[in-house]
Amino acid sequence: MPITQSMLQVAASHPDRLAIVGDRLRLTYRQLVDDGSRVQAAVEHLVGPDRAAATTTSIPEAQGRPIVGICLTDAAQTGRLIAGLAGFGAISATIDPRWPVDHQLHVIRCTQMAVVITDSTMLRQRLHSWPGTVITSAAFDDLTRRLPPASAPTVRDGDEPFLLLFSSGTTSAPKGFIRTRREYRYNIAVSSRYLEALDGERTLAPGPISYSLTLYALLEVLASGGTCSLSDSFSPIPLVSRMRDEGIERIVAVPAAVQGIAQAARHEPAAAELLRLLVTGGANLSASVRESVQQAFPGVPLISYYGAAEIGFIGDSRDGDGTRIHPYDGVEISIRDGQGRPVPAGQIGELHIRVPSTAAGYVTALTGERLVDESGWATVHDQGRLADDALELVGRAGDIVVTGGHKVSLPEVERALAEIPGCEHSCAVAVPDRSLGSIVVAVIEHDESARSAAELPPKAELLAELRQRLAPQFVPRRFCVVTRLPRTVGGKIRRTKATELIKADGPEVTRL
Repeated sequence: MPITQSMLQVAASHPDRLAIVGDRLRLTYRQLVDDGSRVQAAVEHLVGPDRAAATTTSIPEAQGRPIVGICLTDAAQTGRLIAGLAGFGAISATIDPRWPVDHQLHVIRCTQMAVVITDSTMLRQRLHSWPGTVITSAAFDDLTRRLPPASAPTVRDGDEPFLLLFSSGTTSAPKGFIRTRREYRYNIAVSSRYLEALDGERTLAPGPISYSLTLYALLEVLASGGTCSLSDSFSPIPLVSRMRDEGIERIVAVPAAVQGIAQAARHEPAAAELLRLLVTGGANLSASVRESVQQAFPGVPLISYYGAAEIGFIGDSRDGDGTRIHPYDGVEISIRDGQGRPVPAGQIGELHIRVPSTAAGYVTALTGERLVDESGWATVHDQGRLADDALELVGRAGDIVVTGGHKVSLPEVERALAEIPGCEHSCAVAVPDRSLGSIVVAVIEHDESARSAAELPPKAELLAELRQRLAPQFVPRRFCVVTRLPRTVGGKIRRTKATELIKADGPEVTRL
């Protein structure tokens, strides 16, 4: 169902049902629809005829529609703006406020955004000569109060551009891609079936809206007529309190957040009385995380889905570590070598997907890379293999290294390490070696001062355990210990930074 149609129907039938709940914001469906007309009026004012000369040129992928960039740390405010614009013609773009400012400026200028809403003083200063309009959230809200509302939102044509999304821009320049309404309607039909976003259900989706997982959770919940609880952070204790106070029935979050919530909920089991389902995505789910979560929430299913923001949902895993994926209906999969040729079943190669929800391609102003080939096959360069009608994920292209002539999947090494007490949080990296080209190094996070930390096994025991679990070429040649592994805001370990840490061999790194 179209998102706007659902919002209008719920606003008419259940006007006081909460649509969005944030750390500082609560909006019912009636309020959300009314607010959307005022948000649209403010956008029309900012890109009106007197500003047309400054914003007449737009990227071809926008089809002449204005792009509204939102760069805010407040998840609920960001969600409110995106939902408000959903029933109108502008394109919403979420810019991660945690990116380097140069990356923020790059996507704003290259995609020729008409309006940017941000509270970042640095970004506003750097945009002083930019031809578009930059405005704070407070000033924008003042416009929504002063201006008469626009006409009511309507269900839009499926081929309209709807969202401008970006790949991660933490370390490299982000790529952008346009999403149409038809593509998202397809995605919502899939997630309603497999990820069970039910009518009227209360879903907790913590984290920045610039995360595609959180953004999608918001839109699928609104399309199902449910309530989406958003949070600016992943802090587990406040989230457990919200589970209790808001009667949360479903959680959608990255694995690290789900694990943190599970650990905190052990001290307040009543908070999970209504919890029906856990959904994770965005990163591998280790077996230790699944075990920890299921101990905290016995009987509550945990679904780990796999997909890509550019492509859509591909499949999910409902047991184990989330790397053995059962594809959804309508998803075609091809595993190919570096020359684009199919590889035999069981061999590792690049994953290519064909599904109707795939974006048309990347925004050419940001990259020359192609997403989709002439036959409709798309890849984001994930690596995997097909075995027994399931897809086994082994990582991204950079996660596959060659040591002594053998291909080694670093995530597989990490999963083996995670099964050993004391090594639950580890990262496998590759460093140059004169004789083998590269060797695998296990970087283990271990803080001796932490009361909960399991004792770190000696090197001989680690080797013995890993030799039982891995092929010989996968067993690390070196083991290092750090107090804290580098992570993203969502808790995902940053392999590139961990590699730099090991190469530098500073005092924070201890060799076993």
